[in-house]
Amino acid sequence: MSNKYVLPEDWLVKIGRFQVATASKLRGQHKGSHRSQRFGASLDFSDFREYHLGDDVRQVDWNVFARTEKYFIKRFLDEQEMRVHILLDTTKSMGAETKWLFARQIATSLGLMVLGRDDRLSFSYLQEELVPPFRRKGATYRRAFLQIVSAIEQANYSERFAQGALRALPKDSTILFIITDGLEPIEEWEQLLKRLPRFAGDVRIIQIVTEEELAPHYAGDVRLLDSETGNDVNVTMSRKVLDTYSERRLLHEQQFDAICHRFGVRKLQLKVEDGLQHAIFHQLLKAHWIR
Repeated sequence: MSNKYVLPEDWLVKIGRFQVATASKLRGQHKGSHRSQRFGASLDFSDFREYHLGDDVRQVDWNVFARTEKYFIKRFLDEQEMRVHILLDTTKSMGAETKWLFARQIATSLGLMVLGRDDRLSFSYLQEELVPPFRRKGATYRRAFLQIVSAIEQANYSERFAQGALRALPKDSTILFIITDGLEPIEEWEQLLKRLPRFAGDVRIIQIVTEEELAPHYAGDVRLLDSETGNDVNVTMSRKVLDTYSERRLLHEQQFDAICHRFGVRKLQLKVEDGLQHAIFHQLLKAHWIR
């Protein structure tokens, strides 16, 4: 595969064995690969029940009738599609080269799992002008999805992610994945998270972080630039300054975790330096987000 794509060719084969896992009630009205709790017309046999007037006579099991002289029909587990939406944070704080590549790789991997299982995928990211999301179903669209995500070359959305996310979301998803670094103020996250249940029954945040963000290794006099606002500040990176940063970072994470818990949102932190394979085949698998 050409180097312009965010995933190598062999990765499509690796993730093809996995699918997104959910315990949510499936909302799709079309056939898919996930069993619902209701009965329908799939090939997965469930049990028998007595025939009642109005039942489909084609479901009568004549072998059972021959043995019992009673009419029974076969019941099958209904299969319904899962609707998964992936929202990618494209604010400027996501724009560091390795971080941005990693975020797109995670988004692409999840999307390919969805399409590979005949479920319905929608995908969006924040842009200055509102653009309809990618919406497709089926493995034939895996390559198209890979191309679309790979083509988002820069994270350059200039507004706040938490403030603009709602307008990029479709309603009635089974699962909503939000891929972000989570750096917006907690107050803005709180306003967003409390509104998300009307968009999906299962909301999951994948927080992308780097080692540099968790534990900066700066020393001496440095000029720090805020990638979101463009403002800069000159700082002497003393131990006290680094300790203060660490304390504020930890407080932000604790508050972020707390509001996610309050609104029933699941959150998983993935570190860029751990690599894509560790993120997918260890962390997501261990968290039962995929299977």
